[in-house]
Amino acid sequence: MAILVTGGTGYIGSVTIELLRARGDDVLILDDLCRGHRAAVDPGIPLYAGKVQDTALIERIAREHRIDSCIHFAALIEAGESVKDPAAYFENNSGQGFAFLRALTRAGINRVVFSSTAAVYGEPKQTPIPEDHPQWPANPYGWSKFFMERALEAYYKAYGLAFIALRYFNAAGATALHGEHHEPESHLVPNVIKAALGQRPGVSVFGTDYPTPDGTCVRDYIHVADLGSAHLAALDRLREGCPPEAINLGNGKGYTVLQVIETVKQVSGRDFKVNLEGRRAGDPSHLVAGAEKARRLLGWQPKYPELNDIVRTAWEWHLAHPRGYEDAANRT
Repeated sequence: MAILVTGGTGYIGSVTIELLRARGDDVLILDDLCRGHRAAVDPGIPLYAGKVQDTALIERIAREHRIDSCIHFAALIEAGESVKDPAAYFENNSGQGFAFLRALTRAGINRVVFSSTAAVYGEPKQTPIPEDHPQWPANPYGWSKFFMERALEAYYKAYGLAFIALRYFNAAGATALHGEHHEPESHLVPNVIKAALGQRPGVSVFGTDYPTPDGTCVRDYIHVADLGSAHLAALDRLREGCPPEAINLGNGKGYTVLQVIETVKQVSGRDFKVNLEGRRAGDPSHLVAGAEKARRLLGWQPKYPELNDIVRTAWEWHLAHPRGYEDAANRT
């Protein structure tokens, strides 16, 4: 049986596909390619270019392949951008997402591993954050994922669509084949690495007055390969017939923005300019995972729990791919 992966040309999607293929799973991709990279996936993998809301396309894919499960990555993912353009996030992540769930049930695909986010919690009332923490997102991106989780719960009760929602904290790092390449790039680790490479004049720090050790935001960084392995474990759990769950994915350890910057300087051996600026709308002060549930239910254990190791893999990938997937695209 095959696995349909939406958003498979993106950062986490491409790494998860790498891991799925390594263990022998049959994979196909649905992606509109608006922000992903065709060069990020093996050309031998069937890739359907289209929107997840395209019911006719999904039904055609289901006719052409024996699909029993879906991993749904496809979404816009920038919290800051969602504050500036909430309509795009609600229409793309939630509106198209609702249509996608309907298309899956009509096509007879009844298992979904859903790419969710720690942004569903908003400003935390306790740290680390457990899965039963109150949810009140601080930005439209978080709300768009919150709405999808509620829709999945309703679809399970009404139609038997089984799901596991994986609430990511901050993905970072790379494998030898796949790394982080967004246009524009808004994530901290790749932007700091670009500064170290001299590809940008420096790096900006948004907010230095948060209630944290050095006044900058605290985040829980998790290696992208560890995220990918959790998707495989979640998929296996669904295939065993286990009930729906929402599960945090993080290392349970927080680092400030300034600590990340210092780690990149140490790993790269390079210095660069750091600009201290005002707070950015929609940024909670702390996001650190309580990840015991992932370990207990999925048997999941991160292989890269230390920030230094996560940053080193990212640095090595960016050194080898200074123009990201543009280099690979130009070789094809």
